[in-house]
Amino acid sequence: MDRTRSRHQNESNKISTTANQNKMRKHTHVMYATLLLFSAASRATAATDPSASTESIADPTEMTDVKVSAKRLDDVRNGLLPETGSSVYRFTQDDIDALPAGQNTPLNQVLLQAPGVAADSYGQLHVRGDHANLQYRINGIIIPEPISGFGQSLDTRIIDQLNLLTGALPAQYGYRTAGIIDIRTKSGDTGNGGSIDVFGGSHQTIKTSADVYGNKGPFSYYLSGSLGMNNLGIENPTASANAIHDHTRQGDAFGYLSYIINPLTRVSLLFGTTSNQFEIPNTPGLPTSFTLNGNNTFDSSQLNETQSELNNFAAIALQGTNGGTFDYQVAFFTRYTRTQFNPDPVGDLMFNGVAAQDFHSNSANGAQVDTTWRLNDKHTVRAGLFFQQEHAVFDNSVNVFAVDENGNQLSDQPFNIQDNSSKTGYLYSLYAQDEWKLTDRLTLNYGLRYDRMDEYTTASQLSPRIGMVYTLTPTTTVHAGYARYFTPPAFELVSGSTISKFNGTTNQSPSSQNDPVQPERSHYFDIGVTQKVGSALTLGLDAYYKKSTNLLDEGQFGSALIFTPFNYQYGKTYGVEFTANFRHDNVSAYLNLAYSRAQGKQISSAQFNFDPDELAFINSHWVFLDHDQRVTASFGGTYDLGRTTFTFDGLVGSGLRSGFANTDRLPVYAQVNLGVIQHFNQPLIGKFDARLLVVNAFNRVYELRDGSGIGVGAPQYAPHFAVYAGATKYF
Repeated sequence: MDRTRSRHQNESNKISTTANQNKMRKHTHVMYATLLLFSAASRATAATDPSASTESIADPTEMTDVKVSAKRLDDVRNGLLPETGSSVYRFTQDDIDALPAGQNTPLNQVLLQAPGVAADSYGQLHVRGDHANLQYRINGIIIPEPISGFGQSLDTRIIDQLNLLTGALPAQYGYRTAGIIDIRTKSGDTGNGGSIDVFGGSHQTIKTSADVYGNKGPFSYYLSGSLGMNNLGIENPTASANAIHDHTRQGDAFGYLSYIINPLTRVSLLFGTTSNQFEIPNTPGLPTSFTLNGNNTFDSSQLNETQSELNNFAAIALQGTNGGTFDYQVAFFTRYTRTQFNPDPVGDLMFNGVAAQDFHSNSANGAQVDTTWRLNDKHTVRAGLFFQQEHAVFDNSVNVFAVDENGNQLSDQPFNIQDNSSKTGYLYSLYAQDEWKLTDRLTLNYGLRYDRMDEYTTASQLSPRIGMVYTLTPTTTVHAGYARYFTPPAFELVSGSTISKFNGTTNQSPSSQNDPVQPERSHYFDIGVTQKVGSALTLGLDAYYKKSTNLLDEGQFGSALIFTPFNYQYGKTYGVEFTANFRHDNVSAYLNLAYSRAQGKQISSAQFNFDPDELAFINSHWVFLDHDQRVTASFGGTYDLGRTTFTFDGLVGSGLRSGFANTDRLPVYAQVNLGVIQHFNQPLIGKFDARLLVVNAFNRVYELRDGSGIGVGAPQYAPHFAVYAGATKYF
């Protein structure tokens, strides 16, 4: 069985891996769409059955022409997204299949196998010392970000290829620039088929998935979905093996439909939904701090806090080419996301003095245009525009106690304060750039980008970008770049609430200062080199430096597990990344090692969230950001033995920040996951895979967070030793 793999490599070492579409590891089964999926799967199976009527088989010549047109249009669409000067790390469908959990690996854990990506609680990722600041694109279309929560808003199983772009990005990329997560989805362009997947194990985990893909003439489709539940939805706040009150139910569905109007033009539709419900895990033995109706005792293990999350998105795109010099894609998109935190109405008042039901929603609609014009063999000009309108709603119902000027409780009878607001905001951008091939070995990409925001504040910036790639020798490639960045705060997280409403209550802020959150402006420098050593080994080294004004960060400051943006007046981030990739015959392995520093000084917005002593310290000292981690490493590999694949991956980190004003850090941690995959192809059953994996194989119990640090709300422990198994049937 040919299982070619490519691992996260610099863009100068792009690996051309042709994924065998007839072996696509797909899945799904979600909500009401499940019946439709299996119905389509049955039709797809019949279409590939040799015993089926020949009348149902399309003209082979016509099908070949359609596949050629689809491949041409895919290449044209990918050509709209330049990478010159940036660092690129690639994951193919086979790479994901080879991970211990395969396509049941959450998207954030796939990305953790790239260099410079650090893990945090609640499934958060930090790329090169940034808090979030990630942009997701599906088939070249920007998908507006959802309200941050615990669950992943995109399913790994839809991915045909995943590219993570970092560093000094071309002018095409704006707003979210710490990392561009460029997803190219599976499709039905090359055949008909599908799969059914069952996965489960520790923590009462069970997940079922299914998918179908196929085509009929110029029309093709890919549909997928999944439903699952387990008892470890959020990181355990204690060191115990099993969390208390941590059940989760999660479901998702995705679809991609395309129609080739003619050999040079295609219209496509993509859509998705994710619905997640979480119980908030409890810590037993906590003392109460307030009295409610004469009672001051409550068992903290019996708290009943929950959170629900919903994210829906859709986009329609017209894409085409004139066959030689001009390519384009015009897309219209929409997204609706909401998060609701439900408190324990009794326990939260007794422990925190506040019981807040927080509802946040955000709808976004917009348009994106990207064009490529090849002037000649030396110059390729790209230009485009982006527009987005957002409407955010904040409906918070807060029960509190009255307190005196020293914060002492005056009454054991709570009262309610409604804190509701809404706001509409706008983002605009234009860009133009030229990719100039000065010589056969040197390519320069330079351009300008204009961004404007009209939200809680109004601001704009004209940003120059320049990047180059130089092939020093046939085995050595150097890239370098500079980018000026403009990063608006996450509009869906910036509330217009009035903090003075809570004066004289248990929800009173430490201070009344609340300057508006500003966009971050930064200068970014990046340089790297890639060296091939023989035919099996590739080494890479990359260094970066970012200097920021109004550096953006986020923290959890209230009882609800929803993040709040704020600014440091000054910021600096720098680091070095090393990568090594080895592949020879039936063995592959990779190692990523990153050193990073991320610091800020002087809180310049949302100051009311901070304790006065901490605020004064930060205003006069450079402090580490809460997500700063000095050393981060990821590693993994596979070994194929006949029809059996042995696989492993792992993470090592020096620990995130903790303590007063992030002056301390958590201990070093390590986690190794092991897996074995058996591939079957039986005469009567057909193709299917069986999988067994062990998470945290050496059971090294460690904390991601200890509940201290700037904007950190509670402790979170990584998972204990756990065992899972799965089976996937292909048809």
